[in-house]
Amino acid sequence: MANLSGASWLARHRTQEIQTVSLEPHPLAQRLIDAAADASRFVVALAGPPGAGKSTLSERLCAAIDAQCPGQIVVVPMDGYHFDNTVIGDAQLPIKGAPHTFDVDGLRTDLQRIRRAEGGVAVPVFDRLLDLARAGGRMVTLEHRIVLVEGNYLLLDQAPWCDLAPLFDFSVMLDVEDAELERRLIERWLGMGQDAEAAFDKARNKDMVNVRLVKRHSRTPDLVWR
Repeated sequence: MANLSGASWLARHRTQEIQTVSLEPHPLAQRLIDAAADASRFVVALAGPPGAGKSTLSERLCAAIDAQCPGQIVVVPMDGYHFDNTVIGDAQLPIKGAPHTFDVDGLRTDLQRIRRAEGGVAVPVFDRLLDLARAGGRMVTLEHRIVLVEGNYLLLDQAPWCDLAPLFDFSVMLDVEDAELERRLIERWLGMGQDAEAAFDKARNKDMVNVRLVKRHSRTPDLVWR
């Protein structure tokens, strides 16, 4: 068991070394800074099931990295690639957020352009209040050497998501127990104005289905965050 920046790193899982860690984001931020030192562009996948805390961790990593390398990191949220409700259709809206309700081809194309680092790339962001993606809501510029992509399905081992694998230089999977995820997801729905019965139903019969998919069908990450 090796030690890095005060954190315990555990090698396990299959034949590939995986590092499992539970700590503040600063050691991970430093690791990413060091790994990206000689790269004009370093793309990181931050994946995990719904409710795992991807957005919170990405914000904290971004702040920690920006403190040392101002203006050199940007977050690209997978949620920006939601298909519009008119494309998903009324019949599929109840399961919006499932893998097939995202524009994976659009995400892959943007990541390919980002990796080439030939110029600025405008990426969409998701507006939860309006329940739609805003095209060109964020710009990835040449100054952004570290690109942190966060989303549920980035490491899925199923097509077409598995085609994203070569586009990431480093991958992190957030690991949270199912009971805690369900609790967070119910609270999320309650916070969005759903009553208790609806919040429980949406968390149990929609979100937790996607939780199980991510946990069972994601490829091996470089690091597991607990």
